[in-house]
Amino acid sequence: MPGPAIGIDVGGTRTSALLVDRDGSVLARDERPTPADDQRAILATMIAGAKAVADDRVVGVGVAAAGLVDRDGVLRYAPNLAWREAPLTPEVEQALGVPTVADNDVAAAAWGEYLHGAGRGSSQMLLVSVGTGIGGGLVLDGRPFRGANGFAAEIGHVVVEPGGPRCGCGNLGCWEQVASGTTISRAGRLAAARHAHSTLRELAGGDPDRVTGAMVTEAAREGDTVSRGILVEVGHRLGVGIAGLVNVLDPDLVVIGGGASAAGDLLIAPARDAFRRSVEGVEHRPHVPIERAALGNDAGAIGAAALVFDRVGGAAA
Repeated sequence: MPGPAIGIDVGGTRTSALLVDRDGSVLARDERPTPADDQRAILATMIAGAKAVADDRVVGVGVAAAGLVDRDGVLRYAPNLAWREAPLTPEVEQALGVPTVADNDVAAAAWGEYLHGAGRGSSQMLLVSVGTGIGGGLVLDGRPFRGANGFAAEIGHVVVEPGGPRCGCGNLGCWEQVASGTTISRAGRLAAARHAHSTLRELAGGDPDRVTGAMVTEAAREGDTVSRGILVEVGHRLGVGIAGLVNVLDPDLVVIGGGASAAGDLLIAPARDAFRRSVEGVEHRPHVPIERAALGNDAGAIGAAALVFDRVGGAAA
């Protein structure tokens, strides 16, 4: 039986390296901040994290990175990181001395959830990751779907509000600018500025500029009506977007992951309601469940490790 693989998940704020067994169990982990404005520093952080969890049984490394990762393991472009034409697989392979594969972070997370999380039992799964932005991952007919160049499911950059907020990709009004964790944080700061005696402002120590999406969720759980309203509005926009994707892709399951999914039904219940009101032929199509991801922040690294097992043989269970 082959040994474990290392999965590296490079996000906008943190880089995680996990030592992962074939059954998806995590044997060791390393987490450190992502130096998002320095490409060479990001690569060095990835390699340092991988070395921290490596042992002599490792069969390979999988890298899950936010951005356009092509089929040769080159990260061509990332809207929220300093990635431009970054040769992920050669750099890591040279440093670690084992086979290395790379994919988009949400595509890898989708594969992880499909094999070991909320997607088990599905055959046509869409993962919508709601965090700093919105990312997508597809498993179609039981295999990851990457498209012609490896860039499939960049769903966060569909323009839904022409002339809306400027996105990191350069466009105005992308879906991730109106329905992501960044949207929740931005709306929370505005609300705290307007409501001097709100729970949200108290959580921020009286400074509206310190409000985060996590604070909005905490205030909503404590019954703050303004914060609940923010999550309902963002959930609504999320559900409308999911309806459009279901119309196009016809999955049998939609999984919502990413940091904002920690809000649970405060966000996901309004998304389900908006989805039912917006999807085509809701009374005439099979029910499409919208479920919260099961693997949390580990999904991308676990999925990246599973891609290694696919490559070197002894596919994940």
